[in-house]
Parts: sequence; structure tokens; C-alpha cells
Amino acid sequence: MNDNREAFLNAIAEKSGRPRHQLQDHPFQPLNDLPENTLAGKSPAELLALAKQNSEAVHVTFLTSAQADLPAALSAYLANQQPKTLLLPTDERLAQYGLSDWVKQVTPAPQYWVPGASREENLKAAATADVAIGCADMLLAESGTITVATTPGQGRAFHFLPTHYLALVPASRIVPRSRQAMDYYDAEIKAGRLTTSNINFITGPSNSGDIEMVLVVGVHGPLDMTYLVVTDA
Repeated sequence: MNDNREAFLNAIAEKSGRPRHQLQDHPFQPLNDLPENTLAGKSPAELLALAKQNSEAVHVTFLTSAQADLPAALSAYLANQQPKTLLLPTDERLAQYGLSDWVKQVTPAPQYWVPGASREENLKAAATADVAIGCADMLLAESGTITVATTPGQGRAFHFLPTHYLALVPASRIVPRSRQAMDYYDAEIKAGRLTTSNINFITGPSNSGDIEMVLVVGVHGPLDMTYLVVTDA
């Protein structure tokens, strides 16, 4: 089997007129520095603009707000959606965003993904939520992807079962691409600051073009997604 594989790869290299790519002695040693250097020279403003462009390309509504204006921005979003049920995470970042008073006054009164509640209770809360407002960890400018680690206060289904979904993202957490996100999670886990069962990379609402090549957005999961970037958080 190995002989056949080598002969096949050698033939491809010969036909393409270039030498075979060879792994280094260590199998996990990168062949190049593209993961670190792609988009590395972009300023924060350039990354924000690129994130907006690429998020909108995957059918995400991209909004920005200063932290002081965040309650008004979220209220305007809810006024547009007119939800009967609202789901929030049990997450200290809501207070850090200055939303403690807002969540006490918002209509409809929110339900929460509750740490320690049964799996069935939290799944039901997510599945019956018209709107969920969650806290994303990072936004990848290259692809318009948000990343969210599963935590007791914001489980995996929180992001996938509600009808409409909005992710709060600090502008300071817009990074070039997935390599920077994985470096961040690796450091957080090794330092003991993060314990998680999985990390979700979510690139907008689902898309399907299987039926007569007609694009349908939101077939699985939320019908639509909004990223609300907090510019001074």
C-alpha cells in the first residue's frame, strides 16, 4: 500500500514539474508560516472592515455599537424581531458589557441557560426561544466566523436551537484567522482559565443549495444571525 501511494505521489509531482512536498522530521512541524502571517499586518480598523465584509458575505447582519449605546442597540434589535421569548446566557460578560440594568428591564423578561439545570430544561429553553443573545469569544476576519467555547452558562445548543441569534463580540477580539483563535484557547486551557467540552466555530446561518440550486439560508439552526461588535469593549 505504501509503495503504491509513493508511486502515485511521485507521478503527480513529476507531471506538475515540481519536487514532492516532504514532511519535516517532526510530523507536527509546520511546512510554512502562513497560519501566523496571513493578514498579520492588518490594523484593528482594517480587521473590523474585513470582518464586516466577510460576515455579510455569509449572510450575517453585521452591527457595531459603542458599549455605552449597547442597551439601546439591543432594544432596537428586539423591537425589530418582536420576540415572545428571549434567551440569555448565565455569563459575567453581560455585566462587563454594562447590561445588568438592561436585562432587568428588557421585554420580554429573559429566560436563562442555567448552570446545573437538567439537560432537558436547557434544551427546551433554547428550542423555544424566539431570540437568543449570546457572548462570542472571537470573530475571525478572514471568514466571518465567530468562536464560542461551551461553558456551563452557555451550552452548545444555546447557539443552534433558537429561531434568531445575536452574538456580542468585543472589537478587541477580532483576529485575522483560526490560528490566532486556537492559540488563544490553547493558552486559556493550559492556564486553567477555561474548561470546556468543545469549541464551536460558527460561520453565519446554515446554507443549502441542494434543491434545484436555489440557495436557502437558515435551513438548520437559527433562521438568521447577527454579529453585534462592541467597538470599545
